Amino acid sequence: MNVLALVKNSERYVFLYDDDSTESVLQKLGQYAADEELSFSWYDAAVLSQKVRRLKEETIAKTSAVPSSSSPAAPPSPSPTTAPPPSSPGTQPQSAPMPGLRLRGVGRLP
Repeated sequence: MNVLALVKNSERYVFLYDDDSTESVLQKLGQYAADEELSFSWYDAAVLSQKVRRLKEETIAKTSAVPSSSSPAAPPSPSPTTAPPPSSPGTQPQSAPMPGLRLRGVGRLP
């Protein structure tokens, strides 16, 4: 069971849904955003739908990361202890996602 909640002014929006009904909750977010009688905005719908999708991806990643009992688990690959070589001129630097990195806000750097 997944819980998604938003408190906005005096209104509270709480969505309870299982992994099989993510499409339904995404549609409901859009319906609430389109309802002019609610303070629920399209921005709220966008932020919450992003969370729904991220939770779904995390759930899929967890289920695919669990080794099955019929196949032996592969040993973890050793992590490199040296820094990668510097890029040569004319090549594009490549970025990799950093696990656990969460952006809290957008602002100007000093």
